[in-house]
Amino acid sequence: MFIFVLQTIWLYIGELAGKDLDAEVILKFLLYFSPKLVPLVLPLTILLTSIMTFGSFAENYEFAAMKSSGISLGRAMRSLTVFIVFISFVAFFFANNVIPAAEFKSINLRKNIAQLKPAMAISEGIFNDIGTFNIKVEDKTGENDQYLTDVIIHQKKQTGGNTTVIKAKEGELVGSTESDVLSLILKEGNYYDEIKPSDYDKRKNKPFTKSYFDEYVINIDLSDFNNVNLEDESYSSTHGMLKISELDESIDSFSVSYNNRMAEFKESMYNRTGVKTMKINYKAKDTVVAFDEGLLSYYDTYDGAQIANLALGTVNSALAHLGMKKQEFKRNVQQVNKFEIALHEKYALSIACIVLFFVGAPLGAIIRKGGIGLPIVVAILLFLTYHFIGIFAKNSAEDGSVPAFVATWLSTFIMLPLGIYLTYRATTDQGLFVFDNILEPFKKLFKKAGLFKDKSKTE
Repeated sequence: MFIFVLQTIWLYIGELAGKDLDAEVILKFLLYFSPKLVPLVLPLTILLTSIMTFGSFAENYEFAAMKSSGISLGRAMRSLTVFIVFISFVAFFFANNVIPAAEFKSINLRKNIAQLKPAMAISEGIFNDIGTFNIKVEDKTGENDQYLTDVIIHQKKQTGGNTTVIKAKEGELVGSTESDVLSLILKEGNYYDEIKPSDYDKRKNKPFTKSYFDEYVINIDLSDFNNVNLEDESYSSTHGMLKISELDESIDSFSVSYNNRMAEFKESMYNRTGVKTMKINYKAKDTVVAFDEGLLSYYDTYDGAQIANLALGTVNSALAHLGMKKQEFKRNVQQVNKFEIALHEKYALSIACIVLFFVGAPLGAIIRKGGIGLPIVVAILLFLTYHFIGIFAKNSAEDGSVPAFVATWLSTFIMLPLGIYLTYRATTDQGLFVFDNILEPFKKLFKKAGLFKDKSKTE
């Protein structure tokens, strides 16, 4: 758990650094993110500790003493099996109640921290969203990083879009972290502003105005940002925040909405073809059309060109509409798949705890190594296999390549036969592999070829 918490700190260090946060907020941030690590930590912990415990028993001949007393391996595992089943029920309750609540808290806190003191969060090489400006700087120097080089600013418009661009060779931030106004002094730059003429034909030329300045001052109002309430919990729209009952309801509503939109789209595309209006506008004539000569041959050149252009425009419009709707439906499918994956993950966590126990416990009894050596290596290799299979399957399930149910349970289904096999080998006092069964056909082949001599006959 400590290792994964450290990984979380490094992952979100960019959001925590430079925001003048106190220790209480940082600890609260880690506290809210820690429950989301349990689905990673708990299966690995059960796998590792079961290998270490049973490996230590076998290494110290504890199982030999148990067997001499009439206690089989299955009986020795019975109490721990009951405990692991109890842990799996606790894990299910945790995944269904605690993790969604922690997800809700962590995302809202992260969203609020991102708005806190943006004047101190101008990172190099990327666009930083500050108020009504998107600011990008190539480099920052000075004692407080107040001197900027190669500044690019996109100013947002209330109507949407970034039609105003400001570029400067140098810049300087003037103000304090407690001030509600941040002054940005730009030097040696240009001001570009796009113009939208009333004539739509002239807009194709994309006209703009350009002006040069030696010094230009921008005052950024930070009053709305510095007064951020870190306890605000207005954001609640992700699948990780929902319980099983809420996920079921969301999946049903999204599915119904998706089917309705798909039906409306089919009707719309059918209407675009003009088939419905064909019977109204079409009147039967005595003229017999030879389709091999083409329909346009029965019209003069001008009318034929008009008909062809109209048909081509209709087809291109339908294709553009189809492409746009295709992307929209793809996003809808991904959203539904994410909700289904989140639903099955809550069940998969509890079952994975039981399956990995029956992989680790017999494996430790077979390899007969306890402590912190070989068991850690074996446990990490098995867990990485389990974890990466799950990640690849879930990524494939988001775009619909794999069903959400299969993707979520795939890694557990793969580990289940391994657990059954290892449990059978351990309870029947057999090794991990029976090499004699593999080598016996080769021995017989060598005997026939005269390359292998039987030692018993030689003696």
